[in-house]
Amino acid sequence: MADRLYIFDTTLRDGEQVPGCQLNTVEKIEVAKALESLGVDVIEAGFPISSPGDFNSVEEISKAVTWPTICALTRAVEKDIDVAADALKYAKHKRIHTGIGTSEYHIKYKFNSTEDEILERAIAATKYAKKYVEDVEFYCEDAGRTDNEYLARVVEAVIKAGATVVNIPDTTGYCLPQEYGAKIKYLMEHVDGVEKARISTHCHNDLGMATANTMEGVLNGARQVEVTMNGIGERAGNTSLEEIAMILKCHKSIGINTNINTQHIHHVSDMVSSLMNMPIQPNKAIVGRNAFAHSSGIHQDGVLKNKETYEIMDPKDVGIDSNEIILTARSGRAALKHRLQVLGVDLSDQSKLDKIYEEFLKLADKKKEINDDDILMLAGKDRTAMHRIKLEYLQVTSGVGVKPIAAIGLDIAGERFDAAAVGNGPVDAAINAIKRIINRKMTLQDILIQNITKGSGDLGKVHMQVESDGVTYQGFSANTDIVAASAEAYIDAINKFVH
Repeated sequence: MADRLYIFDTTLRDGEQVPGCQLNTVEKIEVAKALESLGVDVIEAGFPISSPGDFNSVEEISKAVTWPTICALTRAVEKDIDVAADALKYAKHKRIHTGIGTSEYHIKYKFNSTEDEILERAIAATKYAKKYVEDVEFYCEDAGRTDNEYLARVVEAVIKAGATVVNIPDTTGYCLPQEYGAKIKYLMEHVDGVEKARISTHCHNDLGMATANTMEGVLNGARQVEVTMNGIGERAGNTSLEEIAMILKCHKSIGINTNINTQHIHHVSDMVSSLMNMPIQPNKAIVGRNAFAHSSGIHQDGVLKNKETYEIMDPKDVGIDSNEIILTARSGRAALKHRLQVLGVDLSDQSKLDKIYEEFLKLADKKKEINDDDILMLAGKDRTAMHRIKLEYLQVTSGVGVKPIAAIGLDIAGERFDAAAVGNGPVDAAINAIKRIINRKMTLQDILIQNITKGSGDLGKVHMQVESDGVTYQGFSANTDIVAASAEAYIDAINKFVH
C-alpha cells in the first residue's frame, strides 16, 4: 500500500459555495498560488458550466498555476464535460471531475431513476470525459448513504471505463467514523481492479465528524483526501486541510506522508479567512488564535518547564512564532523591539525605535491589544518623516441631516496652512479641504478602505490612487480613525509628486 497521501483542495469550489464567500478571479488566482506554495496536489478550481465567472476562473487559474493538477467539476452531462474541457485548455496538468448521485435518496427522488440507469450514466460520463483528458475523477454523490454492494458495482464500472480516481463522498456528513472506514475497506476488498485507481474521501462536517471520517478512510486504504482551508464549505463545512496534514505529521507511526509544507499553513489560513470574510473561531484546531495559547496558570507553569507537557505540536510547524509576547500600553521598548525582530524588522537604530515606540504607545492607548499587523504598520510609519507635506490636524463634523465639513491643517516644508471644506461625506470633505491648500489639478481615481482586523476599535487601512499630469500615484495609510487614514493616504500620494 502506498504511503503517499494526495491532497485535493476544493476551497475554491466547495468552499466558495458558502453564502457571502464568493471571490473574484484575481482573488481566486491569489489563493490558488498560495495553495501551490503550500504543496497541494490538486486544486479544484470551479464548476465551469455554472457561470461565466466560474469558467473564467478555471481558465485563468490554469494559466497561473504550474505544477498542481487543475480540476474542474461537472455533472454526468456531456455539455458540462465539454465546457469543463474547454476551461481546462491552458492547464499543464488537467482533471475532469464528473459524477452522479448513487444513494437511494438521489436515485429515487432526485433523478426518478433506477440503479441500472444510474450505472449506465456513470459509465457513459466517465468514457466521455476520458476523450478529453487522461485524468478523470468520478464522484458517487451521497456515497455515505449508498448501499455498499451497489457502490462497489459503480466504482468497479467507472474504473473499467477509465476513471483514475474515484471519490466516495459523505455528502451529508451522516456517517459514523467506523461506518465510513468500513465502507472504504469494503471497496478495497470487493472492487475488481481497485488498484488501478485512487480512492478518495470527501467528508462533510454536519455532525462534526469530517476529520475523523477522513482519517478512517485513509487508514482503510483511501489515498486522496478532499479538503478545504479552515474547513470552510457548505453548511457545517468540509474536512480541514490543516487538520489532516498535522495529524499525519504528529502521528508519524501511521507511516503516511503528504506534500504539504506545514509552515505555510498559518499564512494561507489567514489569507483565505480574510479574502472570504470568514473569521476563524478562536478555538479552531491548528489555526485558531487560541490553538497555542495557555491561559491557565497550571498550563503556563507546565509549558514553561517543558512545552511538551501541554503542546503536541511546535507552533513553528504551522508558521506561528512560538515566542509570543502580548503587547499592551504597559510593554516596554525591549518587548516591542523583540516583536519587530520576530517579524523580520531590524531596528538597530535607536532613534527609529524611539519614534516607533512613541507611536506604539499612542495606538496602545486606543486598542486593547496590539497585533502583528499593527506593529508592521507602525514600523513603516517612519517613512512619512521625510514627507514635505504633513498632516498637522484634522477636525470633521458630520451626522444625520448635517452637511459634512472638515477643517484641516497641513505643514508644508515647515510652514502652516489651514483650510475648510464641505463634501458628500467626511472623507470627501477632508480631501476637498486638502485640495484647497494644494492648488494643483489632482483626480482621485480609486480608493480602497479595509479593516486590518475585525472589531470597531481596530486599525483601518486605506489605499488610494491619485492622478496628476497624466501620472498615477499610490498613497497608503492606516489609522483607528478611517477619515484620518483617508486624509493621510491622500497626502502620502501627493508627497510623491509635489517637490
